Amino acid sequence: MIAMCLAIPAKVANIEGDEARVDFGEGVLREVNVTLVDAKVGDYVLVHAGYAIQVLSEEEAMETLRLWNEILKSEIDKNDAL
Repeated sequence: MIAMCLAIPAKVANIEGDEARVDFGEGVLREVNVTLVDAKVGDYVLVHAGYAIQVLSEEEAMETLRLWNEILKSEIDKNDAL
């Protein structure tokens, strides 16, 4: 079995201290720790295990989400074919 870790882009909605509320899209909001990055409201961050680990441009975030959705669709199609 292959195991991998995933980091998902999210948009920073607000920041209070070391915590930020981020929007993963479609109403999915979560609190994440931002001590590892210099993020501002409106930035896109890469989130892994409850931590923002990198600030992304909007273009990078959208491309990452497009690729992620492509992978998910491929997996769904593969499972439907079984």
